[in-house]
Amino acid sequence: MPQLTAKDIRKLTSAEREKRLNELYNELSEIRIQMATGGATENPYRIRYVKRAIARILTIQKEMESEV
Repeated sequence: MPQLTAKDIRKLTSAEREKRLNELYNELSEIRIQMATGGATENPYRIRYVKRAIARILTIQKEMESEV
C-alpha cells in the first residue's frame, strides 16, 4: 500500500475515509498480535506507517467536522 498523504485523504469521501480507517485499525491489531505471540513482523516499519496513517485520517476528519 502506498503512503497515504493528506492530499489523497482529503480527496476521499467520508465513507471511504471510514472504510480506510477501519482497515488500518484491523491491520494494526494484526501486527500487534503477531508481535505479542513472538512472531517477527515482515516489515517492522509497517507499525509506524499504520499508526501515522490513522493519525492523518483522524486529523483530517476533525478538520472537516470543524469546517461544517
